[in-house]
Amino acid sequence: MGNENIVLLSAREIDKMRQAGKLAAQLLKHLGNMVKPGISTYELNEEAEKWTKAKGAKSAPLGYGNPPFPASICTSVNEVICHGIPNKKQILKDGDIINIDVTPILEGYHGDTSKTFFVGNPSLEAKKLVEVTEECLYRGINAVRPGGRIGDIGAAIQEYAESFGYSVVRNFVGHGIGRTFHTPPQVPHFGKKGTGKKLRPGMVFTIEPMINIGTWEADVLEDGWTALTKDRQLSAQFEHTIAITHGGVEILTLDT
Repeated sequence: MGNENIVLLSAREIDKMRQAGKLAAQLLKHLGNMVKPGISTYELNEEAEKWTKAKGAKSAPLGYGNPPFPASICTSVNEVICHGIPNKKQILKDGDIINIDVTPILEGYHGDTSKTFFVGNPSLEAKKLVEVTEECLYRGINAVRPGGRIGDIGAAIQEYAESFGYSVVRNFVGHGIGRTFHTPPQVPHFGKKGTGKKLRPGMVFTIEPMINIGTWEADVLEDGWTALTKDRQLSAQFEHTIAITHGGVEILTLDT
């Protein structure tokens, strides 16, 4: 894909993205406060839908894709890498980790963010994975600069994750975002420094590393969405939407 497919957003559009991003961050924080043993992922989804509607926004995941995604948020527990579907039977228990991924649409613009939360008191192994994954996200963000390359982001993430013996998921990547949920460029969380598309002011995209304890390989269930680690070991993920400005990089999905 050439640069002509990458839409550069104007200052006005980035401001709209900032508003959508802030709403996404607030929603994620609100849902995170509900995470505890005994709650179902279905209840988290219902609350997300109600909260989003009350704010005059709508949920991008609901009905998205083929097959249409059947929920308003993704809830990925333990060995689920991403795109976990909330359901009534899935009750969170002490020791679980859960990634909640939200994408509200506000005035036509998408705010996309996710975080892995602890349910009660997870194992030291799980806590370490989550901690390293969050650091991977920020190392990826810190590698972004105007004139840099997409590969700089993946290289920074991969180097840090692999230094702990973890693997970086390759089947799912970050993406451009704006009025459309998924646009070019693709943003892999692995790669070589100095390779890939050039980073330019006005580019807005997600960085969302998925880091596994075991193999990076995934299985996708028959529902067409739920992605699990092939070896069923734990996976964690964190995501922000960022904008490249002339001055550097801005995280759009902060609750400030």
